[in-house]
Amino acid sequence: MTAVELPTQVAEFGDLQIQWDARVLRPRWWTTAQSYWAADLAASCPEGPILELCCGAGQIGLLTASLTGRPLIQVDRDPVAAAYARRNAAAAGVLSDVREAPLGLAMGEDERVGLVILDPPWVPTARVQEFPEDPIEAIDGGNDGTDQLVLGLGVAMRHLDPGGHIVAQVGDYDQVTIVEALLAGLGGGAGPRWTIAETRDYTPEGVLVDIVQELGR
Repeated sequence: MTAVELPTQVAEFGDLQIQWDARVLRPRWWTTAQSYWAADLAASCPEGPILELCCGAGQIGLLTASLTGRPLIQVDRDPVAAAYARRNAAAAGVLSDVREAPLGLAMGEDERVGLVILDPPWVPTARVQEFPEDPIEAIDGGNDGTDQLVLGLGVAMRHLDPGGHIVAQVGDYDQVTIVEALLAGLGGGAGPRWTIAETRDYTPEGVLVDIVQELGR
């Protein structure tokens, strides 16, 4: 693998110092809330690593892992983001297996995790020009902003052990409604049924949702 040059800036993220540059999404202060919420939920999750999908520079998963002591798997398709995630994991002293891969190819068929953090690009394509400081590939979520969200949920549901949580970041309540409709559509067969257990509002920055499998089915 060719080394990626990293001309860094540093952002405070909880207790961590996160290195990044303009080729990846700038760490947002409000997303520490996703880390702290996921860390709280981890106490009731089954054993196993944390899986962070669309990790960017890695800050959300790294803060969660540092708070819980769990090992971490981080996935991003962008080589620069993956390189920063590795560097930030080393600096934080967190055991992280960073995988540079598309969402659907990152996990082995039999791999299982206890908690998933999902940070997909969620800006609708028609609006990406409203955010000129952000790299387009890090924010472009397709027509309605949910392309990578839907893919990430599929990966999360395949690899999350029963009793685990998926803490996902979306852009607004329109996207929450899309997730609700998706989960409702998955509940008609013999497989597990999934639901949004809680929603936390950080608009205009974004919305966090906690998705769980309904046990006893």
